[in-house]
Amino acid sequence: MNDDFTGKTALITGASRGIGRAIAEAFAARGARVAVNYRANDEAAVDCLAGLDGSGHIPMKADIATPEGASRAVADTVAAFGRLDVLVNNAGRIGDHPPADTDYDTWQKEWRDILACNLVGPANLCHCAARHMIERGGGRIVNVSSRGAFRGEPDMPAYGASKAGLNALSQSLAVALAPHGIFVGVVAPGFVETDMAADRLAGPMGDAIRAQSPLNRVAKPEDVAAAVLFLASGGSEFSTGTIIDVNGASYLRS
Repeated sequence: MNDDFTGKTALITGASRGIGRAIAEAFAARGARVAVNYRANDEAAVDCLAGLDGSGHIPMKADIATPEGASRAVADTVAAFGRLDVLVNNAGRIGDHPPADTDYDTWQKEWRDILACNLVGPANLCHCAARHMIERGGGRIVNVSSRGAFRGEPDMPAYGASKAGLNALSQSLAVALAPHGIFVGVVAPGFVETDMAADRLAGPMGDAIRAQSPLNRVAKPEDVAAAVLFLASGGSEFSTGTIIDVNGASYLRS
């Protein structure tokens, strides 16, 4: 596997913290110039950029859940770097809204917002990035999904459905884009040790969550980043269409 990204560029969505930041750090450490996408937290984005190895990295403030934000993130990255070699769709939203406890208006809003961020936004980014990559003769797209796409998420049905849709989108694009030298993969984590999961991991269910894995822990952001790097690296081309589980054997699928 050739994971030297010197001279290449990567756009990472949701990159100011958590999994996205670890992915940005991994690419930067291997020579890539990184566009750090974020929606609103300027302070976190500045902090992330300051911690990246190398130089030439840029902030990319854009709400990828909107069509305009998605297209602008790709266009501005290409304008800044002159190229886009890797797109990582990491930005995502969760929502706790089981149908028995959620009124209809809230239900509608949650589905709109979560699908926009987790599925439609990545689809738009994939389209915009692919058009550029086709002109350049190839590229890599890696989408961050979830084990919830397979096991179901009864308390977060829109989240689970959005990630299942992202898996299907990725595999469709893997077939459609392979003739153009564009390879598409998916990484599907379980629980990850991030700010978003901190309250649950520190709460009364924390030990039970960790015990779901025979490793008796949840993933670290770096575990997810390692799988993303593999799919984006030279030598992984024949793994296009692959979904890599990063859940510590907490959920096994056939």
